[in-house]
Amino acid sequence: MRRLLLFFFLLPTLALAQQGVITGTVRDVNTQEPLIGVSVLLADTQLGTVSDETGRYRLDGVPLGSYTVQATYLGYQPQSKFNINVTAGNVQILNFEMAPAASELQQVEVVANRAQSAAVADLVTPLSVQSLSTEEIRSNPGGNFDISKVVQVLPGVATSGTGGGSRNDLIIRGGAPNENVYYLDGIEIPLINHFTTQGSAGGATGILNVSFIEDLKVSSSAFDARYNNALSSVFEFRQRYGNPERFSGNVRLSGSEFATTLEGPISSKTTYLVSARRSYLQFLFKLLDLPIRPNYWDFQYKIDHRIDSKTSLSFLGVGAIDEFSFGVPRNSTPENEYILRSIPLNNQWNYTTGLAVKRLVTDGYINLALSRNAFNIDLEKPEAVQTGEASRLALESNSRETENKLRLDVNKYTNGWKYAYGVSGQYVQFSNDIFSVIRQEVRDENDQLVQPAQTVNYDTELDFFRYGAFGQVSRSVLDNRLGLSFGVRTDMNTFTEEGRNPLNTLSPRLALSYFLSEKWTLNASSGIYYKLPIYTVLGYQENGEYLNKAADYTRSVHYVLGTEFLPRLDLRFTLEGFYKDYDNYPVSLRDGISLANQGGDFGSIGNEAVTTSGKGRAYGMEFYLQKKLTGTVFSVLSYTYVISEFAGTDGRYISSAWDYRHLVSGLVGKKLPRNWELGAKYRFAGGAPTTPFDLAASQRNYATLGVGILDYSRLNSERLRPFSQLDVRIDKKWNFNRITLDLFLDIANVLASKTPGYDRYTFERNADNTGFATTDAAPLRDDGSNAIPLILNNDDGNLVPTLGFIVEF
Repeated sequence: MRRLLLFFFLLPTLALAQQGVITGTVRDVNTQEPLIGVSVLLADTQLGTVSDETGRYRLDGVPLGSYTVQATYLGYQPQSKFNINVTAGNVQILNFEMAPAASELQQVEVVANRAQSAAVADLVTPLSVQSLSTEEIRSNPGGNFDISKVVQVLPGVATSGTGGGSRNDLIIRGGAPNENVYYLDGIEIPLINHFTTQGSAGGATGILNVSFIEDLKVSSSAFDARYNNALSSVFEFRQRYGNPERFSGNVRLSGSEFATTLEGPISSKTTYLVSARRSYLQFLFKLLDLPIRPNYWDFQYKIDHRIDSKTSLSFLGVGAIDEFSFGVPRNSTPENEYILRSIPLNNQWNYTTGLAVKRLVTDGYINLALSRNAFNIDLEKPEAVQTGEASRLALESNSRETENKLRLDVNKYTNGWKYAYGVSGQYVQFSNDIFSVIRQEVRDENDQLVQPAQTVNYDTELDFFRYGAFGQVSRSVLDNRLGLSFGVRTDMNTFTEEGRNPLNTLSPRLALSYFLSEKWTLNASSGIYYKLPIYTVLGYQENGEYLNKAADYTRSVHYVLGTEFLPRLDLRFTLEGFYKDYDNYPVSLRDGISLANQGGDFGSIGNEAVTTSGKGRAYGMEFYLQKKLTGTVFSVLSYTYVISEFAGTDGRYISSAWDYRHLVSGLVGKKLPRNWELGAKYRFAGGAPTTPFDLAASQRNYATLGVGILDYSRLNSERLRPFSQLDVRIDKKWNFNRITLDLFLDIANVLASKTPGYDRYTFERNADNTGFATTDAAPLRDDGSNAIPLILNNDDGNLVPTLGFIVEF
């Protein structure tokens, strides 16, 4: 221990004055052609270089630190990238995609200044777009290198359950987690979280390795027509390529996991990135005397190969193995006993692997993507109270989803017109073998059946095809002051009754962007979007018959109006109002309520008969401020007011599970001398809607289900307390010869604020904690009629410090 302390004490004296390297490529954003002779400069320095005949550039001898890197080229809009952190450990790979400037001289300055905004640089999605760079993702306080947590600083983003608790179910502008779609280098990845809820797409912690990510673009309206099945947002993750010069990588150790990333060249035309991560949460939870034992692995790779000057090839993959089991706690508290009886054993795995080909053609390029993804989930939960020698199950399920996909799109830019068109297709296989008790049977005092048991019990094997087509065109007019974009797509399938009719899902969308002045832009968009019901709904059976074949695509119409103000290249303000009108939303035939009003927790949703007759609406406004790092400070501030309401079979609009009303987030980072960095993040969310228990039904069913029964006649009639949390992070870096050590302290919930959660229903324990207490001192009856109910408040809040380090080499 003394040697370790001496090592850290001597680190400042061991660190040498080192220099780093910035390298990358410069391409035309519209045609993807490499640009020759582009000037790449470090702002406020004399350091610079130009790109070669392949579009590559290299800056050697860069003093270590954070920079703004600028690319300029005659006839193109200048582009700046902020907070580029140069270290001795890894080569900094930084790629530029530059847009042509306006031909009219008087418009060059206006358009060039506007180009710093990601929302305006792309006419297809001129508004409702936010972006994050790799450095903003990596240094996010409380993010723990989890992209799903990092994006919570963006406007309109909340997490499910409590508005900000332990799960990564991303709620965008009042829509469900499964309304978002995720693309990694143009290949769809259905899941980005460990311990996901089937049919919901949320989960406990992120899968993607932030060391792979070059940048992230989040669109919450005006989606590009090439992307299907999105109702709330499209996440586009762009990965960098591996170090083309030498073997390198990083090793990360924190309070919950160990991760390693390796990269380098295979040949002069081929690079690779590969990583693996292993959690050891099970040991931490055992130390804290918690009964749950989560454990996971995840893996990721990317191989880039340049076939020739016109053709490039990428192989990529991401996968995870999740095991959620239980241990016997040292202290049998009511809270621990509830967890043991209410949460199912959850073992799952998933992967996505794919091949992407890009071919440059005259005035554009062609993308071809082939991919396969699979998700397998096994759930098992015994009855909460075992009344016999044999263990009886309240839930047993094995389900698998597999998709084989092909996407082809052609992208052209000619005489100021930018257009794209393409097709997509996939072969879907879905299986589900499930037995689940929904409610226990009820008998009267004469043992006469009053209410039969409600169970889900079927074994389904479903396979079908999905396919679609799109077209998109955009252009600037009126001396490049007005940007216009129009797109249309349609999607079909071979399973649902109306699935083969392309007119049923014809989805036009229009976006406008008008430059009011050099610093102000007015944006508007409207579009229709469709989503196929989740596979657990489509595959539901009774007596061997698919009951949901008549289900329609869920429909959502977006209307958005906003403005953007750019007083400086590093400072951006946006204000937007939005309205989303839902139709054909799934509603449970079992209880008549919309699936949007139920929410989702660990396990599965949608295993029931539904009618797609539900309606919904989500509307509100967003304010966003983003200050990029140009000196020593960067910051983000956002406020969202959103109302989310859905109606079931009764047609009455009530608050959905995602109706948080007020969302506030703020982030500030400060670069300090001697390679110190300080960051703080604050989040606030209004109280989540909650439904009280049906006390009589809960008492009858708890012994079997291990959870209480909600009173749907008072659906979402109450609210939890608001959620708030402050996270702080401190980093200190030491640079050596080709090695960088980053020691960090990340403190989540530094104020130990209480995290509001849903109440839990259970039975009181007896005095010696050997079983449940009863009103007559007799053994607990099967129907729970002699039990003593207990409502557990779920309002904990813990300060969670994470000390760790990253070694880059």
